[in-house]
Amino acid sequence: MLNLINTISAWAIPVLIVLIPLYAAYRKVPVYESFVDGAKDGFTTAVNIIPHLVGMMASISIFRASGALDAMIGVIRPLFERFGIPGEVLPLALLRPITGAGSLAFTADLMQHFGPDSMIGRMASTVQGSTDTTLYVLVVYFGAVGIHRSKYALKVGLFSDLVGFIAALVICLLVF
Repeated sequence: MLNLINTISAWAIPVLIVLIPLYAAYRKVPVYESFVDGAKDGFTTAVNIIPHLVGMMASISIFRASGALDAMIGVIRPLFERFGIPGEVLPLALLRPITGAGSLAFTADLMQHFGPDSMIGRMASTVQGSTDTTLYVLVVYFGAVGIHRSKYALKVGLFSDLVGFIAALVICLLVF
């Protein structure tokens, strides 16, 4: 079974790279022109979201530099450690919804310090795959199309991140 999964993984992207243009040619879609049009739209979108990204990055920097992240972790650490969840992975619960790069850097630091096969390394990896950068997604996508009222999307996204975080930790405790 593992060999089958590895074979599918190795061939999936090359097969898609070949099949998509062939299908487009079959449907008589002008592939290159469509690509160029999409690239133009992507560039315009990128320019439009720069102010939103700058604001979000400044907010993240202030949040971390102020010590608020450390204070929040200090409050919830004893509760999680009672259930056998190492306090070292808790910053991911707060970082991951805010910043993908920041949470990935934190995960890499945990891997370097504790090792990828440690319980902390496995939990951090599972959390990375089970949650999303909700605030980043809302800022980028909603900012790109001009949506200003996103309170329900924010609530649902953050709740999903919480569920994903807890599920990742519980699954790691059960499996490893």
